[in-house]
Amino acid sequence: MKNSLYSHRLWLAPILLASLSLTACGPNQTAETTTASAESDAGAVTDNTPAASSDGTANITPTGPAPAWAPNIAPEMLAVIEKLDSLSASTPPHKLTPAEVRKAPSFREALMAVMQKYNIPAPYANVDTMSKMVEPGLKVRLYTPAGTTGPLPVVVYYHGGGWVIANLDTYDASARALAAKTGAIVASVAYRQAPEHKFPTAHNDSFTAYQWVLKNAGSFNGDPMRVAVAGESAGGNLAAAVSMMARDKGIQAPKHQLLVFPIAGYDMNTPSYQEYTKAKPLYKDFMGWFFKYYLRSPADGKNPMIDLVNANLKNLPPATIIGAGIDPLMSEGKTLADNLKNAGVPVTYQLYPNVTHEFFGMGAVVPQAREAEELAANELKKALK
Repeated sequence: MKNSLYSHRLWLAPILLASLSLTACGPNQTAETTTASAESDAGAVTDNTPAASSDGTANITPTGPAPAWAPNIAPEMLAVIEKLDSLSASTPPHKLTPAEVRKAPSFREALMAVMQKYNIPAPYANVDTMSKMVEPGLKVRLYTPAGTTGPLPVVVYYHGGGWVIANLDTYDASARALAAKTGAIVASVAYRQAPEHKFPTAHNDSFTAYQWVLKNAGSFNGDPMRVAVAGESAGGNLAAAVSMMARDKGIQAPKHQLLVFPIAGYDMNTPSYQEYTKAKPLYKDFMGWFFKYYLRSPADGKNPMIDLVNANLKNLPPATIIGAGIDPLMSEGKTLADNLKNAGVPVTYQLYPNVTHEFFGMGAVVPQAREAEELAANELKKALK
């Protein structure tokens, strides 16, 4: 880990850039403590080293060659991965404790550091945020496009982190992008995490939050009849599981499910797991680490809410599935898309080949992320119109 002065500077810049009124905190901490608190936007910080291409966009270049595990990685993606490496400890995360990984810099800090280097302002500052408590230990952060009149559709969003690490702040960029691009309110769910709360706690919390939105959307200018679910990685798994739980319990179904590089199975010997055993930021041993801490036993890995590819997928909402080509979860995401289609569910599937896991919210830096955000927003808008 870098020295404390260097780390402090890198932590401070992302916090200012993030357009959030947050205090300096680790990736699994939050500065929100009130039931309903308005959050102000802060200006972006720059470092007087402009770099732009002929079309006026930042010309982001990595400092070294592509790694052996991703010879065709996009240069902007590699720049973020290189920055993450420079911020991280030499010990790989799967050899650390959950508490240690939660305190370590995440892909968000790497992204913000790249944005600072190239004078890229934080996008979507015209999104207002407020927190609401669903029940003790469970809250949502509401992202509302500024200046809109309602009632607005609602997207219930579940962040990633393997059900163990990360939080609302880590995935703030994704929630902001979806709110800004769809014109919908995004309700980002702070579900409880393992190892303090094992399976199926995160899944049950996610369904509780979804039901809360259906019952309370009117209180925050939302339309309870136009509600979708969305999530990334573990959050993509949660969004799909919520759709299954709504079907099985006879609850109003989401209008759409947006699943971004979802955890969709328990088989860690798929082709993409074998090809990207050493990928970053997610790799095979790290995924095993998440399963170890969230699941009560290996038997939970075969539960339909975890093993989506082998679940009953009939009568589920239409889905958009976004995959990353340099990702151990790529194969199961494609299998899930195929199995949903075979079950009669309309599916839009798009693979972005030269980017890694966690690319989706990096639209400020990574062109493929901007494309994925546009696709996701367009599919959600069609479903929620």
